[in-house]
Amino acid sequence: MIRFYFHPTPNPAKVALFLEESGLPYEVIPVDTSKGEQHSPSFRRINPNGKVPAIIDTEGPQGSEARVFDSTAILIYLAEKSGKFLGTPTDKPELLSWLLFVASGLGPFSGQAVHFQFAAPEGLDYAVNRYRREAERHYQVLNDHLEGREFIAGDTYTIADMSAWGWLDRASRVRNDNDDPLGPFPHLKRLFQTVDARPAVARAREIGKRHAFKRVNDEETKRALFPSNYPPAA
Repeated sequence: MIRFYFHPTPNPAKVALFLEESGLPYEVIPVDTSKGEQHSPSFRRINPNGKVPAIIDTEGPQGSEARVFDSTAILIYLAEKSGKFLGTPTDKPELLSWLLFVASGLGPFSGQAVHFQFAAPEGLDYAVNRYRREAERHYQVLNDHLEGREFIAGDTYTIADMSAWGWLDRASRVRNDNDDPLGPFPHLKRLFQTVDARPAVARAREIGKRHAFKRVNDEETKRALFPSNYPPAA
């Protein structure tokens, strides 16, 4: 059984999609990051970095319980555990390269672009421009790679496509004020639409819907989501 620590944001969404695609048995454990539940001692024992997603595999290596944190690490772990969505052995160099491209570039710059457009104080125009344009540059790199290709790594749908989907789903916030945010990136848009049309996506989007996650962006939320912006508690 996989215990899946979840909040409805892009990185957990990737893992939700994998779990629905693979058929691995799992249990959803909501972590309300707007209430600061990711900073609790019990959760920090699962992910010392205090972020979601994270998993506990109750049937890990040699039958022992195993924790895995970071969405990319989780995708690789679960793909190897299930033997699914890894492509062929010859695809592995490309697969790992593009997974880390999303993990270290497309994802973080997209997240910061959203932060500075929607959460940061007004007047930080340099930061808005910097992160949004870097996110768009990563879009272009992946778009160029996808020309003439159906999927990111090899000829089949893999965890690289799932990882990209998690962040491309937020393109309307990354490229705020664009009616067709992926329009300038036609190959990227095609990939997103291909993945988004899969039945497992609709099931993944339902995960956590019954839980009443906090939606109010008040001072508690800001301190929970961005603790490094505040001095340590005395």
